[in-house]
Amino acid sequence: MSSVEEPSTENRAPRSRARNGESRASVVAAALKSFAARGYFGASMRDIASEANIGLAGIYHHFGSKQDLLQAVMTMTLQDVLASTRARVAAAPADDPAAQLDALVRAWVEFHTVRQEEARVGASEVHCLEGAGRDRVIALRDEQETLFVDVVERGVRLGAFTTPYPREAARAMINMGIAVATWYRLDGDISPHGLAERYARMSLDMVGALATRD
Repeated sequence: MSSVEEPSTENRAPRSRARNGESRASVVAAALKSFAARGYFGASMRDIASEANIGLAGIYHHFGSKQDLLQAVMTMTLQDVLASTRARVAAAPADDPAAQLDALVRAWVEFHTVRQEEARVGASEVHCLEGAGRDRVIALRDEQETLFVDVVERGVRLGAFTTPYPREAARAMINMGIAVATWYRLDGDISPHGLAERYARMSLDMVGALATRD
């Protein structure tokens, strides 16, 4: 009588890791929804477990505390938007600061139109962060600001932008994009692409770009 061959340990391990990763991602997604709906202090671990449709033990299998969950949500969000904006700048012509700024602002605004929950939590709950997690999040925010400042200051150095206030202009663009997440509606009268185009034009005007891009 033949026996059913058991999957090898090597085959089981990748599947187990994949399921574990999916479970962790579902917990992070549930935490995001709970924080967006109730705020960090208003959301409980039971709320998050209910949203994720798992028991509290399942939450604690992946995260030791609600603080760890907030840090995971905010770190993921900032890493994603930083990667997106950096990639768009890198893809623009290196000798065209206006094209780089256009690409940067479009990526920034589009992110805040389509990932509004992450953006709102990132803006409103940063004061709830503690310890090393707070330091990591602040460092990522600083990297994002540096990207904007570098693009604008480079444009000024090359004579493409005329603003005497490159740092202030960069910070204004960042805050304009962040604010989008508080009012923009996907079912409204303008698409994410269309809004991003408008904000890119406004940003080029803000820095005194010598030629407005089409």
